[in-house]
Amino acid sequence: MRILQVNKFFPPHLGGIETHVALLCRELARTGQLDLSVLVCHHRPAWQREIFAGVPVERVPSYGTFLSMPLAPHLFGAFRELAAHADLVHLHHPFPLAELAALLLPVPGRMVVTWHNDIVRQRLALRLYQPFLQRFLKRVDRIILTSPHYLQASAHLRPYREKCQSIPLGIDLEPFRWTPETAERASRLRSQYGSRLILGVGRLVAYKGFRYLVEAMTRVNGHLVIIGQGPLRRELSALARTLGLERRVTFLDPVPLETLAAFYHACTVFVLPSINATEGFGLVQVEAMACGKPVVSTNLPTGVTYVNRDGETGLVVPSGDATALALAITRLLDDHILRERLGAQARARVWQEFTVERMAAQTYALYQDLLASAPVPAPAAG
Repeated sequence: MRILQVNKFFPPHLGGIETHVALLCRELARTGQLDLSVLVCHHRPAWQREIFAGVPVERVPSYGTFLSMPLAPHLFGAFRELAAHADLVHLHHPFPLAELAALLLPVPGRMVVTWHNDIVRQRLALRLYQPFLQRFLKRVDRIILTSPHYLQASAHLRPYREKCQSIPLGIDLEPFRWTPETAERASRLRSQYGSRLILGVGRLVAYKGFRYLVEAMTRVNGHLVIIGQGPLRRELSALARTLGLERRVTFLDPVPLETLAAFYHACTVFVLPSINATEGFGLVQVEAMACGKPVVSTNLPTGVTYVNRDGETGLVVPSGDATALALAITRLLDDHILRERLGAQARARVWQEFTVERMAAQTYALYQDLLASAPVPAPAAG
């Protein structure tokens, strides 16, 4: 089976969807049964071809971004060429440019889209794009939902319920295992930041809601570390200083994976304070849960609340509410019995439901079903 994956960007570009596409490609390639290729954009002036985990990756130039979308006119030519040789094209929404290419150019094979999240912020642009989006959804053969919540939450998907299938995102658990090296790193971090360490991870952009997490720290006895980069870094740092929190709120640039894993293990509570449905799933909360940490997240109508179950794996609070965040964080900091119970259940949920092996096996089976191919060995579900 020849499979073409199409997304905005690809690692080392930071982002949850980028991480997902890379992990999916790596795991599917291990089957030895698929001829995979990837088409993405990058912020460089020249085309670039490379190999990732045995998978060819074609990067076309993007001349900036507009409304979060790469301005990449060369995508159309590359899409035409690669789609012509693919048995199945797998796109990742939201990426309007690629979706338009799929509508305007011939796609002889089957077509699948993973619906990562609704378009939320660009409301005027969405009104203009809506007719094309509906044509695109009508055209695709299958819509993968990252959680079953989207069938109820997204008005775009309701007319296409019969072609929707839920395949939750998964992570590679290996980097997050408890090892002597991780234990040593985590011990050093606890010595540096204290035993009441609150952790947030993500891009410093508005929908992530870090402003409310910083404000919550005025009511929390602990130390907050936020790992990430983005346009709001200066504004958030200034907010922490204004609130007199510069000694208890630390901002760090993205760190290597082994250091990130140590932070997850070192923290007492992990917080995902996102404020709107642009946050479709929250892979970072899955990573924290894999390390046995309870999560405080917000009540969004997306995969966020599918992953973190209130009272089972963590606590769920209203979005955009610093006081509610503070109360939930403090409750977990102060109640070690509750914290340990939720953390243990969080870890068990991830190891059962959100592994990359399980995600790849379900995706592989979907490909086989669509192409009606003879049964071949699929990757074992984890």
